[in-house]
Amino acid sequence: MEKLQRLYHDYTGCEPKTVEPITGSGSNRHYFRLTSSNGESVIGVIGTSLDENHAFIYLARHFSARHLPVPKILAVDEDGLRYLQEDLGARSLFDALRGGRDAGGRYNEAEKQLLRATIAELPALQIRGAVDLDFSVCYPQAEMDQTSVLFDLNYFKYCFLKATGIDFHELRLEAAFKLFAKDLTSETQNAFLYRDFQARNVMLDSSGKPHFIDFQGGRKGPVQYDLASFLWQASARYSAELREELVGVYLDNLKLYIEVDEQRFRSRLKLFVLFRILQVLGAYGFRGYFERKKHFIESIPPAMQNLRDLLADPLACPYPYLREVLEQMVALPQYQPAEEVPSTRSDGFKTAVDNVYKAHPADGPATFSKYDGMGPLKVRVFSFSYRKGIPADESGNGGGYVFDCRSTHNPGRYEPYKLITGLDEPVIRFLEDDGEILTFLDSVYRLADAHVERYIQRGFTDLMFSFGCTGGQHRSVYCAQHLAEHLNAKYGVEVNICHREQNIMTTLPMRPTAQ
Repeated sequence: MEKLQRLYHDYTGCEPKTVEPITGSGSNRHYFRLTSSNGESVIGVIGTSLDENHAFIYLARHFSARHLPVPKILAVDEDGLRYLQEDLGARSLFDALRGGRDAGGRYNEAEKQLLRATIAELPALQIRGAVDLDFSVCYPQAEMDQTSVLFDLNYFKYCFLKATGIDFHELRLEAAFKLFAKDLTSETQNAFLYRDFQARNVMLDSSGKPHFIDFQGGRKGPVQYDLASFLWQASARYSAELREELVGVYLDNLKLYIEVDEQRFRSRLKLFVLFRILQVLGAYGFRGYFERKKHFIESIPPAMQNLRDLLADPLACPYPYLREVLEQMVALPQYQPAEEVPSTRSDGFKTAVDNVYKAHPADGPATFSKYDGMGPLKVRVFSFSYRKGIPADESGNGGGYVFDCRSTHNPGRYEPYKLITGLDEPVIRFLEDDGEILTFLDSVYRLADAHVERYIQRGFTDLMFSFGCTGGQHRSVYCAQHLAEHLNAKYGVEVNICHREQNIMTTLPMRPTAQ
């Protein structure tokens, strides 16, 4: 630390007023924010690997010279183990996407725009950044080759696959791995492979523009790797529609630099998605099963769901024995989604696996009434102020659900939000950044989904949800609008929305749905 502060003094001519450690790095390097008396700050780095430091410093200077969005290197200690770099701020893309991530992959438009902007910048780093780049400086190797691919595949085999207890033929699996490695490295491509392209390694400046950090492990390699790494990050839970949109954004920008056979690109992208999923499962297995770290254990189910979804495509794994092993793996009971695990009642009967609303014959007849089969279902959603009473139910069905939003953080306490509502972006951002409203709505969604599914099945015609808060302006409006959009998108039912205190009434019409 003393040497880092001396380097800072040599660069600025003064001592730092504050030195703040920065957590979150996965490497053996240590990061600090050093701030001067006038508030200007830089990032100081202390590393233990001279080669790793040298790779980052060289790459950062090379990319900066090509006007790519990376931190500028400001000063380097004479022994190369400490350096100062531009401070890009404290807000990462990972932090900015927390709301959508916590909502199970339901990203709002502002978050989607950040993703589009990030993906649009990637081809420039990969293609423009590779021009005149000395790949021999890259750490720990210059190029992605078959040896490195086989290392990662065997890491998956020993740290994850073997832990599942599946009986497999070592030589047949190794033969499949060799074919897989050959296919992944079959094309010579003079591009920069970031290798650790993820939301944690993207910093956002004050205008929201993305900047890239922690690319010291990059090397020469195929561009599909980084795209697969980013879009199939298990914890992000990007929807298939959002992934497809972002692949399109990436390709549009890649075509600015090179000719692209889009059909071939998409075909090979599937192989890299499979490879990345196996890579991360190997890491999760080691960090979770062997080191017993909770975060990695919790990351296994979404990664397995990614693999399960991928294997549904017959072209995504063209290696018969590897596919056979992976299909056995995703079928293991411990990796089944919670809603698909058969449940046994106390009397020994089982509910149906595929749909809990379909009665098992052994469970006896379902209950029916004179209201069944009328359909179609229409849902009414209200927001209201408790000061003015709960909305009346004009259908005569009793009023349905009433949810009290007053336990969540109230933006109405703060002056900037007093004249706007839960339909406005500043209030939406406030509530989602705070996060309490997302936890609240998660429980509401589970209850509402079960009720709507049952009503659709029985052909009921009317269901009402009401959300109340203090003034009927912020929290209740946000919740009512989001539940309405959720039910319309998921089930295609007509939803009539009434924000009573705002005198706003809208209808989301019935529409086709995949449900």
